[in-house]
Amino acid sequence: MESLFVLLLLCVAVCSAYPLDGAARSQDSSMDLAQKYLENYYNLAKDAKQFVRERDSGPVVRKIREMQKFLGLKVTGKLDSKTLEVMHKPRCGVPDVGHFSTFPGVPKWTKTHLTYRIVNYTPDLPKDAVDSAIEKALKVWEEVTPLTFSRLYEGEADIKISFAVREHGDFVPFDGPGNVLAHAYAPGPGINGDAHFDDDEKWTMDTAGTNLFLVAAHELGHSLGLFHSTNMEALMYPLYSSFKDLARFRLSQDDVDGIQSLYGPPPASPEDPLVPTESVPPGPETPAMCDPALSFDAVTTLRGEILFFKDRHFWRKSLRVLEPQFLLISTFWPSLPSGMDAAYEVTSKDTVFIFKGNQFWAIKGNEVQAGYPRGIHTLGFPPTVRRIDAAIYDKEKKKTYFFVEDEYWRFDERRQSMDPGFPKQTAEDFPGVDTKVDAAFEQFGFFYFFSGSSQLEYDPNAKKVTHILKSNSWFNC
Repeated sequence: MESLFVLLLLCVAVCSAYPLDGAARSQDSSMDLAQKYLENYYNLAKDAKQFVRERDSGPVVRKIREMQKFLGLKVTGKLDSKTLEVMHKPRCGVPDVGHFSTFPGVPKWTKTHLTYRIVNYTPDLPKDAVDSAIEKALKVWEEVTPLTFSRLYEGEADIKISFAVREHGDFVPFDGPGNVLAHAYAPGPGINGDAHFDDDEKWTMDTAGTNLFLVAAHELGHSLGLFHSTNMEALMYPLYSSFKDLARFRLSQDDVDGIQSLYGPPPASPEDPLVPTESVPPGPETPAMCDPALSFDAVTTLRGEILFFKDRHFWRKSLRVLEPQFLLISTFWPSLPSGMDAAYEVTSKDTVFIFKGNQFWAIKGNEVQAGYPRGIHTLGFPPTVRRIDAAIYDKEKKKTYFFVEDEYWRFDERRQSMDPGFPKQTAEDFPGVDTKVDAAFEQFGFFYFFSGSSQLEYDPNAKKVTHILKSNSWFNC
């Protein structure tokens, strides 16, 4: 069936010449759209004539009311303009009522470690960008459950992710651009657990088109056993909504409650990246978390958390918890220096690198690795570089950027060597970042550059600064 939007445009073009015929056609197309929508998502029996014969007590009106209630609309039982507008919106292809395909009950995985495989790619995005979006989407669920995920590059995986158009082998064809964006199957063997994305959409890493991370996070919720939510703030609400601030995307409590009803909360201490967890009581010489002039020595991620270093302390910020913890560096890493210069995490190696002066250390969780500290010149810096101001790891490109004064170097983590042609001017390659960088880290596809008490949110794909924030904005000050 053609998009109602196209049909309405055609109606606008001919209504002036044939007002009655055009109005009738518009009404017919609206009825046709509603009939299909209710059949696909609200289990309306397929009867082409029942809509025109409908009365207030009939099945179609009951299904319209059911749809309006589920999606948070005013329950009228009528095809009013708001109801038709919602029917137009892009959405997930999994029904809101009943079971997708033939799955009975509410299945879930009987194990906590799952494998996934990206079978093919969309031409809209670089492969690294797709890899990153899927990894981040899985991380959303991993952070609030005991579930863990590892990627396979061939063979059978629990969750297979693919891009396709129209009919693609599961008897649930896609419908071209718009409307259905993707669908996924509940946990189980074979096709169960798999997620399919309509490659007729324009997939993006930002809000310009259809954001792959947001849709993938929703669909993978289905792959883990969640059905749609009636909560309009929830990720599992069936209609697509683009978050303006992707960097601050969080699961709603409704999403968390749903997934934890299946798998429970994440495990506590033994697998926690840092133990112990008792906070340092504030004192006269400790930095104030909400001081508007607060700056940081270094910032890095560590196994899903964010660490903000200041003098001999650090704040430990989990995205699952509102308030950060305030801790002593020496509590966890007695051999590390205070007042560090830079830090960054290579997630694929589960390693954080810490820099001070002309030396650097490697840590995994609570443990400083043997053979460190090493000299920064072993990385390929010239003798004129005596310290690093900030460092950030780009997961998509597998490159680390080192910032020194107004220049930066680029290090290839796969080849373990500096890229040729550096240093380069920071402001030229990172437009808008025209001040000395004190600290930096990556989160949800954005780079965050700290300079004094200010923080720049930078989109590396659009190559522009998207927000200017206070350095302590992550602390809910």
